[in-house]
Amino acid sequence: MMANNTNDSLIAWLPDLIFTAGRFETGLALVCDPSGIIARLARVDELKDEKRIRLSNRAILPGMVNAHSHAFQRVLRGRTEHRTSNQQDSFWTWREMMYSAATRLTPEDIYDASRLAFLEMVLNGITAVGEFHYLHHAPDGTPYDDSNLLAKEVVRAAGDVGLRIALLRVAYARSGFQSEPNPRQSRFIEKDPAIYLRNLESLISDLGRTTAPLSTAWVGVAPHSIRAVPLDHLCEVITYAKQHDLKVHMHVAEQPAEVSACVEEYGRTPISLLETEGLLSERFTAVHAIHVTPKAIPSFAKTGAMVCACPTTERNLGDGVVPADEYFKHHVPICLGTDSHAQIDLLEDARELEYHLRLQKLERVVLDNQFQVSSSKSQVGEPGRLAGRLFDCATTSGARSIGSPCGILEPGKAADFFTIDLDDPSIAGASTDDLLSSIVFSLSRAAVREVVVGGKPIVSEGQHLIQEEVVERFDNLQKKLWG
Repeated sequence: MMANNTNDSLIAWLPDLIFTAGRFETGLALVCDPSGIIARLARVDELKDEKRIRLSNRAILPGMVNAHSHAFQRVLRGRTEHRTSNQQDSFWTWREMMYSAATRLTPEDIYDASRLAFLEMVLNGITAVGEFHYLHHAPDGTPYDDSNLLAKEVVRAAGDVGLRIALLRVAYARSGFQSEPNPRQSRFIEKDPAIYLRNLESLISDLGRTTAPLSTAWVGVAPHSIRAVPLDHLCEVITYAKQHDLKVHMHVAEQPAEVSACVEEYGRTPISLLETEGLLSERFTAVHAIHVTPKAIPSFAKTGAMVCACPTTERNLGDGVVPADEYFKHHVPICLGTDSHAQIDLLEDARELEYHLRLQKLERVVLDNQFQVSSSKSQVGEPGRLAGRLFDCATTSGARSIGSPCGILEPGKAADFFTIDLDDPSIAGASTDDLLSSIVFSLSRAAVREVVVGGKPIVSEGQHLIQEEVVERFDNLQKKLWG
């Protein structure tokens, strides 16, 4: 550890500004040890023999955490923005188009699609992802010899790009309550919880379950949804997660039809079912959690569970608006995900968490009021309080949700960060007091210039080393899929 490191084995990153403890500071260096851990934040005049890397006209911010991703769905971008029938288009009609892609992807295709999605993430300052992975079998539903082949292709893609990944292996047992089996879901289905848990254990054995600062890939549990996992199956999977201290992610109340089906089957809404069955805990992240009544939120909050909002996807699919104000009122942390990857820009998801409520409530600055749930020791003044809360959603809350060792710049944490160009036109004129607000609400993605994961640069001057090859391979995949 640090006590065994000499100064000449340390690297000191010297930007103009560093975002730490909720504000931008000048005159600081971020000092990393050889293993990629933050050793300390030091005054520049206190440095000795550390190797110095000067980042002129740059600000360093903690790497963002994308807590909910379906990487293969990146192939759908631009392909679903048209009416598919004479009936009203919805999440459910979009889902059929998604299935048409999911049933045609080979393992190598999944690798190429994932690499492109992950490349786009790191170019935007994301350094860790929670991958909600439910493609398990061959297109006809036949298990591969290695039941985790496709999961490993996704992990390989993240590793090649340099992105940390929590592989959230999905349990998917049925098409829905009183629903006939859907052949287009055959790649997802593992009917017996014993089969799912055996395959999960195998993946854990291969990747590990630890999330120490040096971890780049680890495993979590992801029951797909109430409709896809019956209660007895769900209880068995979540009990396993509790016994092995694994993170649990689950789609919850994304659609009104999902809520209605749950009430029909169990006489309770999804949130009520999970809460009364004792399935919620501080390890649990409810993805979407849109169609939830204000009355249900206090009991949800008492469990310590959190919510993952995916505003760019939720607006694309017409899902609805996450009631972030109600969650914050009851101290429920919210993290963010880019989900279907209609757009990959986590700061856009952060600002839309606020903007969607403005449209709904016909007022401004909805999430900047008396309730506080900041997890980053934020000392941001009044002008930056809202931006600080939203940036916490993109960083510290996401890190907690997936168990990532990043999201904040402090000693002992992973040296995962990104830089922005302080001369970028999108934030021109910002002072240190309002710079975070300018970043959260206005930053151009082109302003992200360097990205570092575990102390190693993976993006320099806005370019990734393997960017051209990744894009070329993805272009060829799209031509194969869509002509």
